[in-house]
Amino acid sequence: MAEDKRNGPSKAAVKTPRRPQKAPAKGAARSERSWRHPLRSWAGSHRASARQAVDRVRHHPLSSAMTILVMTIVLALPMGLAVLIGQVERLGVDWQRAAQLSVYLQDSVSSEAAEQLLGEIRAVEGVAEARLLDKALALEEFQQHSGMGEALQQLSYNPLPSVIVVTPASLDGGAAALEPVRDQLAALPGVELVQIDLLWIERLTSILAMLERFTGGLAVLLVLALLLVMTNTIRLAIESRRNEILVIKLVGGTDAFVRRPFLYIGVLYGLLAGLLAWLLLWLGMLWLNLTVREVAALYQSDFELAGMPLLDGLSLVAAAMLLGLVGAWLAVGRHIRDIQPQ
Repeated sequence: MAEDKRNGPSKAAVKTPRRPQKAPAKGAARSERSWRHPLRSWAGSHRASARQAVDRVRHHPLSSAMTILVMTIVLALPMGLAVLIGQVERLGVDWQRAAQLSVYLQDSVSSEAAEQLLGEIRAVEGVAEARLLDKALALEEFQQHSGMGEALQQLSYNPLPSVIVVTPASLDGGAAALEPVRDQLAALPGVELVQIDLLWIERLTSILAMLERFTGGLAVLLVLALLLVMTNTIRLAIESRRNEILVIKLVGGTDAFVRRPFLYIGVLYGLLAGLLAWLLLWLGMLWLNLTVREVAALYQSDFELAGMPLLDGLSLVAAAMLLGLVGAWLAVGRHIRDIQPQ
């Protein structure tokens, strides 16, 4: 005891104080798990449904290919017509901007009188520019563009009149808006005839408007046909898995769980059909461009088709996926409810 008192307290008697430990945040951990677990389950269910859709296409290549080809044709036909009409309309707008009025002068008008008349026409309101083509220059241009140069050289006189080419200040309103300018120019002395070089463009615009309406009606009919094809395809897929669906419902599977793989099948069919239709239209534009360039060259034009625009292609794919989803939803919603375990 004396020795213990001299040496101080024993090691056993000395206790190291412990730091207080924080209690685990059980509520926060449970809250984090509470929202992550359903999210993971939802994502896992969708991944499984997507895999089932891919397996369906892979294990039934012939029927899947036939469905995708039908959808491709249904999508490519109206979209191709719409793209062609749009590009021809843009060409018509460019031509319309270059539209002019041709003022044909009387044969008795001399060169000095034609120059004086040119100044009067430039002062008319609504005229942006005017230039004179005398008889010699008009004959030279006609020989170059008509291909009848040798025949015209055999003539003893120049049958072409002098022409003043007028560029209007505005083309808003089309040919109807240019009629007051035409009437004002026709009233000038020495003018034989004033012709608006815009009427044929308006006829082209009217034809394109008719084709647009036809394309819209055709697109509606083909979309209905596409929905019928998709509905029938999904119905056959449901019937082939009828027993599996009965078992899933017996163990508590919901209609939404059963419906999900078939919706992914519709979206996958739409995606593949949209991409194939995009490729088909792109190749078709390249093939058609060969003839378009030849025809444009005959009219001294460098016009050519611009191909399949990126935005139109993406819209086509998105519309195909949406139609596939809608068709699958219509088919699944009706047939899944009819399959009930007894």
